[in-house]
Amino acid sequence: MNSSIILTAAQTADWLDKRDRFLLLTHRRPDGDTLGCAAALAQALQEYGKTAYVLYNPEVTPRYSRFVDSFWSPDGYAPEYVITVDTASTELFPEEYEQYKDAVSLCIDHHPSNTLYAEFTYLDASCASCGEIIYDILIRLKGNVSTKSAEGLYVALTSDTGCFVFANTTANTLRVASLLIDAGAPYREINKLLFRMKAHSRIKIEGMIYSGIEFHYDGAVAISTITRGMIEEAGATEDDLDDISSLPGSIDSVLAGITIRELTGERDCKVSVRSSPAVSSNEICARFGGGGHPMAGGFSLKASIPEIKKMLLEVLPEYLPKALKP
Repeated sequence: MNSSIILTAAQTADWLDKRDRFLLLTHRRPDGDTLGCAAALAQALQEYGKTAYVLYNPEVTPRYSRFVDSFWSPDGYAPEYVITVDTASTELFPEEYEQYKDAVSLCIDHHPSNTLYAEFTYLDASCASCGEIIYDILIRLKGNVSTKSAEGLYVALTSDTGCFVFANTTANTLRVASLLIDAGAPYREINKLLFRMKAHSRIKIEGMIYSGIEFHYDGAVAISTITRGMIEEAGATEDDLDDISSLPGSIDSVLAGITIRELTGERDCKVSVRSSPAVSSNEICARFGGGGHPMAGGFSLKASIPEIKKMLLEVLPEYLPKALKP
């Protein structure tokens, strides 16, 4: 069992105030929450007179790189403290981060499945995004959030809430978003970039996914699959696949939308689960060694798509409302 010293928001701000020379880490296949938080925190710490950089993540996509490119750590930088944001476990580290798995000083996160791997942890699972947490910390640390930090945090909030339409969105999410807009976050540009613009290849692969969705348990469960062949045929990039796992869960009457995606080969898959409050995504994913939130989770398996489907269909009845169980 991992042990970690649990901090409050005020204690986390004080922890940052008393230290210097930070290196911020993001998770594997980084999304807007982890990258936006890292960029915003690095910017704020630099404004506060600290030395802070983000460790380059080789899996960053062009969609998000523009927000974090100026914060990558220079060659030879030797940090005194390593901080992770929006990362529930060291298992989510890119391979290039291996040397830091046992050297994380502070973890700032909102996933209830956090394994408490860092020396210090600030965890608030009530927040829809880690961006809300970083905002609170920065207000306590600096008393304000600059326009540049507000940009990163707005990216974080919108990424994890689907531009405020996912069920995890709370009054606090909207409150913080309003304050970030007041601070100068370019919300119109970010909303258009992340949610209104789609490449031809994204449209093509969406069509493939929708046409292949399978429904189970009277339509309460929808399972979509993404093979390497589909990705190649559509000419899809990682940018095109951003938030692709939300598609099956957006269908009316679906309580659990599951996406199984091949990664490097037929027996290397990532599974994403998106659900309504009636079904716990986190519990389903934990069954297979993963985790996440009550309505959004994921796990990885060295198995084929048919094998994973079979395993899921065998255990799903345990997590469905009683009326839907066979």
